[in-house]
Amino acid sequence: MAESPLIAIQQVSKRYPGVLALSDITLDILPGELLAIVGENGAGKSTLMKILAGVITDYEGQITLRGNTVRFASTREAENLGISIIHQELNLVEQLSASANIFLGRELRRPSGFLDQQAMDRRAGKLLAELECHIDPSELVRRLRVGDQQLIEIAKALSLETGILIMDEPTSALTESEVARLFRVIQRLRERGVTILYISHKMDEVFRLADRIAVLRDGRLVEVLARRETDARKVTHLMVGRELAETDVSSPRSVGDVVLEVDRLWLSWPRHARGWRLEDISFALRRGEILGIAGLMGAGRTELLECLFGASDEVPSGRIVLDGQEVTFSHPAEAREAGVALVTEDRKRLGLFAEMTVGQNITLCTLEQSLRGGLLSRGLEQQHAEGIVSRLGVKTACVEAPITSLSGGNQQKTIIGRWLLTQPKVLLLDDPTRGVDVGAKAELYRLMDQLCRQGLGIIVTSSELPELLTLCDRILVLCEGRQTGEFSRRDATEQRIMEAATMRRVSASACAV
Repeated sequence: MAESPLIAIQQVSKRYPGVLALSDITLDILPGELLAIVGENGAGKSTLMKILAGVITDYEGQITLRGNTVRFASTREAENLGISIIHQELNLVEQLSASANIFLGRELRRPSGFLDQQAMDRRAGKLLAELECHIDPSELVRRLRVGDQQLIEIAKALSLETGILIMDEPTSALTESEVARLFRVIQRLRERGVTILYISHKMDEVFRLADRIAVLRDGRLVEVLARRETDARKVTHLMVGRELAETDVSSPRSVGDVVLEVDRLWLSWPRHARGWRLEDISFALRRGEILGIAGLMGAGRTELLECLFGASDEVPSGRIVLDGQEVTFSHPAEAREAGVALVTEDRKRLGLFAEMTVGQNITLCTLEQSLRGGLLSRGLEQQHAEGIVSRLGVKTACVEAPITSLSGGNQQKTIIGRWLLTQPKVLLLDDPTRGVDVGAKAELYRLMDQLCRQGLGIIVTSSELPELLTLCDRILVLCEGRQTGEFSRRDATEQRIMEAATMRRVSASACAV
């Protein structure tokens, strides 16, 4: 006798003006299973999950939960029936503490009616400890890095003691050690009987965790597969409707002279026991080279790029030499003028201007190029934007389309295009493929390789070691702000990088540049 579904989705569709986001989805979710939901950006994965979680309330079709028809009017209604969601795009109040965010709207109170902050901090601390995370519950969220903020979102969902947990790209901002930590949490949840719906672009995660895999494409359910009866190649083919060409960026690049030199860079960390975010960092970047920055969460990868871009909270010490000239940037505008560009880790909060069009997002930093007679020429602005769209292969109806209508990969291309218009000498990419699908990731790899072969010097961070091994000519390893390893493409392996990243062996002296 077949097992009765915990959730039955029956002929669910969702329409937006001019877009059919979901089309006639029928899907059963079984009790206690981990069902992976996969598909390219824009396939409808997050839309379907938002309907299940009560975020989207206007849709066609029917959903039954434990045999009863439900239609949630809010996320609170879904939570009351045991469904919670961890969003891909962080949904936190930056001005509040970690514990305040975890219990937002469900604050613990004393008998007198006043907030019981101590109780919330204690419970938040236990939840974070369950995630093997050492964030101070009283720390303001705005002071935390994206990866730490992601763990706050996860703790928030765990605090609901939910029976059905939706995880939308939960590892997108986590390094490999944090991912392993999350997988241990998922295993404990499954042992408690929690049903998990898991959205991911990472096939290794899907095939490690899932019982079944539901594949969406263009808003339609293509197929549901038992994980043991399929493989990554077949799933990827179903996702994109075609075979993906192998991305080979390993052929030797013609490396030029030094374009950026960093000598004994220090970045202080006031009021912290360690005292320094970065300690004595030195390296050089050549034209036509991709230099990778590896390290676990808190290693200082983002802080290093911010120092190079004049965006760090504290003024760094040491020497930065750009194209033969020593430079000191007190503001990102100065870095941009000198020829340094930064694509930030947090695309939604720091990269995109959601109320603007695709074209406006592209030309934002170079409006002076579109002036005619001292006035902004919309024609010139559109011409520059269309040039970038064509050059980078941005998939959009037109440059006047809202930036929010683009998939994650195309939004990332738009941001890269914005900075290419500034004609940089050095391009800094902070985890540039975070939250993009396998097809878009391959396109971004090819783009980075192409830009590098045109003579651009690129520094890229990533929480995925295979990505760095695929892309980079050299990899610099950081651990707790210190430089603990440097590897050539020939010498780099995941094991050696992880050893340096965890200080098990200092290998900088053992590996040639």
